[in-house]
Amino acid sequence: MNVLEVDQLRKWYPVRKGLLQRHVGDVKAVDDVSLHLAAGETLSLVGESGCGKTTVSRCILRALTPTSGSIRFRFKDELVDLAPLSKRELRPVRPHIQMIFQDPNSSLNPRMTVGEIIAEPLVINRVGSSAERHRRVMELFDLVQLSRTAYTRYPHAFSGGQRQRVGIARALALRPRVLVADEPVSALDVSVQAQIVNLLLQLQEELGLSYLFVAHDLGVVKHMSDRVAVMYVGRIVETGPAAEIFASPRHPYTSALLASVPIADPRARAKRTPPRGEVADPAHPPSGCAFHPRCPYAVDICASTAPPEEPIGEGRSVRCHRARELALPGV
Repeated sequence: MNVLEVDQLRKWYPVRKGLLQRHVGDVKAVDDVSLHLAAGETLSLVGESGCGKTTVSRCILRALTPTSGSIRFRFKDELVDLAPLSKRELRPVRPHIQMIFQDPNSSLNPRMTVGEIIAEPLVINRVGSSAERHRRVMELFDLVQLSRTAYTRYPHAFSGGQRQRVGIARALALRPRVLVADEPVSALDVSVQAQIVNLLLQLQEELGLSYLFVAHDLGVVKHMSDRVAVMYVGRIVETGPAAEIFASPRHPYTSALLASVPIADPRARAKRTPPRGEVADPAHPPSGCAFHPRCPYAVDICASTAPPEEPIGEGRSVRCHRARELALPGV
């Protein structure tokens, strides 16, 4: 059963010029994105910086208002479209979709104690009495494996990994069903990354959470994900089960991303070709397939016609004219 269904989501930013601020174009940050998230599942959204991953996540959270499309969330056993709702109408739904931020330093208020930070969502949503909120905060300290003695300390007294645990505890305070994790380990040391990833997996198993995991570190994505959606210039170009995506990518961009994953064998590294060139400008995307100027397999149709989304197996789809004929390397 799906807890989240996104259909034809668009987020365009108008470009205005001149004294009269005439509308001369649009930055298509997100353009026709469709995805779904099942209960207890981790869907990873991957791609190079600037491809629109964070914009998708912020639209799903309704931190941004989408230009068009639907964002259907399962609330009280029915799918509710969040896209057209006002702030007041969104208020009952917000506790069920929470976010873990990328930078645990800047996302925590340095003037508040850790206990106050974790309790803040409970206070804002008027959940329980002061004593009940205190008990809930203590439970969350145990859940994220932080000492209860940290209650009165300030964020600066903690390491990066501990601050991220505080951020996770705050996100869990209202017992959400979906967590949107925007690069939750990219600002941490490698050894600490493993601890946070293992904590997220443990919490998912214990609480039945669903994760939308936004990342560009494919090593972490492989460890975390049930399914993967690959984005390029505002569009999802390939989606499918994580094991199949990593073993046998069907889109040249996915294969190029996988080639950029560091490996220990120098001989294997020499045979791999990471993405060449720069990401296309979403304000002026190339005609046809947006990846064709960087694609070593591009043919004439790639430059003239945008490829439609095509199913290529159970749970897999791809936007590539040559997906069925190419044999691309994975990892």
